[in-house]
Amino acid sequence: MCALARPHWIGEPILLPQSGRDLLLAVDISGSMRVEDMVIANQAVRRIDAVRDIGAEFIERREGDRVGLILFGSRAYMQSPLSFDRDTVKQFLSEAQIGFAGSETAIGDALGLAVKRLRDKEDGDRVVILLTDGQDTASSVDPLDATALAANYGVKVYTIGIGADEMLVPSLFGNRRVNPSAELDEETLSAMAESTGGRYFRARSPEELAKIYDLLDLLEPTQTDGATYRPQQSMLHWPLGVAWLLSVIWLLRQSNLQAALKGDANEPA
Repeated sequence: MCALARPHWIGEPILLPQSGRDLLLAVDISGSMRVEDMVIANQAVRRIDAVRDIGAEFIERREGDRVGLILFGSRAYMQSPLSFDRDTVKQFLSEAQIGFAGSETAIGDALGLAVKRLRDKEDGDRVVILLTDGQDTASSVDPLDATALAANYGVKVYTIGIGADEMLVPSLFGNRRVNPSAELDEETLSAMAESTGGRYFRARSPEELAKIYDLLDLLEPTQTDGATYRPQQSMLHWPLGVAWLLSVIWLLRQSNLQAALKGDANEPA
């Protein structure tokens, strides 16, 4: 009777990963990213250091998204393909080294590579967040041509220009104020974002960069209402096994009983 009831074991609910958004971070690691115009805990740090620290926190929050990482300097390359494994993407970002991809800036090539990786993804949103501190000096593809390609494939682009507006540098006549972001091409970055339905942001400090990522969390919210399932395992073999064992015991007892009766019958009176 127990076997006829087809018993099952039901486990705890398991949250299935989301597949609604593909998000690529394209991060500038050209030579100018070593400029120390970011301040964290009253200590001047390089731009790349602020980007790595704050970017890691942003990646950690992107639960449910497939996240990937592109690094670019004179050339662009895919450092981490799209994946639900956010820890690995964070690790790759933390290991990004200035100059590894060359000292110049290939913004157009970075966006072109991102579109190439996203264009065949038809399920869900496709987003690129491109961060740079300069202007395009090395691309084989013009940034606006790459932007047109992104818009054609429905890829939304957010751009971030990083770098302080002024800093003190030593000179023969004492410290003087300079604009370390004089080469930042805000006009092109704005056009890239607006043409794809995204936005351009300006990060002059680590605090502003953190607020930008917070705003991006609002503009591109993660999908938290994921589907769940409960693992099930049939328990049918247990009552069947017990029934089989009881049958064997019964047969052995019957066999022993018959043998005993037969032995009694053969004994002389």
